Amino acid sequence: MTIDEIVQRAKSSGVKLVSFLYCDNGGVLRGKSVHVSRLASRMRSGVGLTAAMQAMSDMDDLQSVPGMGPVGETRLVPDAGTFAIAPYAPRRASMMCDMMTPDLQPYSACPRDFLKRAIAKAAEMGLTIQAAFEPEWYFARETEDGEFVPIDRDLVNAAVKAMKAREVVDEIVDALEAQGLSVEQYYPELGHGQHEMSVRHADALRAADNHLLFKETVRNAAYKHGMLASFAPKPFPDQAGNGCHIHLSAWDADGENNLFYHQTETQNLSELAHGFIAGVMKHMPALMALSCPSVNSYRRLQPGTWSSAYMCYGPDNREAALRIPSRFSGAEMASTNIEYRPADNSANPYIALGGLIFAGLDGIENGLRPDERQNVDVDPRTLSQEELAARGIRRYPMGLPQATAHLQADSMMMDALGPDLANSYTAIRRADSVHFSTRGVEYEVRHHFHKY
Repeated sequence: MTIDEIVQRAKSSGVKLVSFLYCDNGGVLRGKSVHVSRLASRMRSGVGLTAAMQAMSDMDDLQSVPGMGPVGETRLVPDAGTFAIAPYAPRRASMMCDMMTPDLQPYSACPRDFLKRAIAKAAEMGLTIQAAFEPEWYFARETEDGEFVPIDRDLVNAAVKAMKAREVVDEIVDALEAQGLSVEQYYPELGHGQHEMSVRHADALRAADNHLLFKETVRNAAYKHGMLASFAPKPFPDQAGNGCHIHLSAWDADGENNLFYHQTETQNLSELAHGFIAGVMKHMPALMALSCPSVNSYRRLQPGTWSSAYMCYGPDNREAALRIPSRFSGAEMASTNIEYRPADNSANPYIALGGLIFAGLDGIENGLRPDERQNVDVDPRTLSQEELAARGIRRYPMGLPQATAHLQADSMMMDALGPDLANSYTAIRRADSVHFSTRGVEYEVRHHFHKY
């Protein structure tokens, strides 16, 4: 739609405020709203935002990052293709934004532009990246004492568990469809009050936009029903964690042929797919700081929890970092993809997906092949320490400080991020590590519960 068409639609639908949304370095969706009477001019010029927001930690503590203090300005410039009227608040609409300079050039610390640059590099190599996010979350209520209580204590996939959440889940599905998202699957997950829903894959940029819109829709629908929806990695220490697995495939420029698929190669994966896997495996320690960027993330990534804990890959192996999903009969080419499992909803989806793409492309560019020793068809925790060492299989970084150190030591990933985004991003990771290091589990859980 053109700007004039968006304004006309907003006015005819009774919309009064339109939110210009962005996802910050801490994975928090933020934004400013514009009255519909000023929408056209603000879509052209953008909305002013201090550059300091990209140095704001998850606890709203401003970090010392060059160029991100009291002096400096950016513009939130919306992507017209993301305009959506919120069914749960019909007088509100939203658009996802790029951060730009005052003269409307890409801002060097913009996460959405980082993903755009990854997409552009893939396009130079003749590849179109398709992606999908698989978010999990908890429905809970807050008691008068400030405790969070899951809405049920039922079993995974149990029909009675789905029934108890039926009204809010039905509203979520309706709201997602009204905003142009196509729901693929839904089911009650393992944890008490935990649920999972996935929407159809899309081109990489739209997939990341959709993921943010998805979370915003779920949270608002839950609020209408007197609940809280938390996407935090580990909102209940004694329950299953919330993951957000990322599925990727690479198609030709016309989007007609899945270049990860090969009919006769091992596991039906092409040489290009193997190169992509090798690149992700090579950069995985650094990627962890992008895809699992909160302190709470590492409470989830433990052996034996189906969240994955070891740097390995394997066919339909849900304890491996990279799962190679089995294909669907009759749609083998279309359903070929790889699933990156050490990811959660505290990640900025533009940064996590952009990092994955850059890592995979590095493997393709340099003709890398994955280490066959790391191709595992068993739960890696059942292997002895000697077997793990012999096969080159290592544990993930054990916490956010270690993951951040790996990111800073990975020259390819830091170069891809660029100095301004890399410096602000790592400053926030370090700040959060320090902040939560002196607090207990209850404090950590509470502050992540609401934030995500």
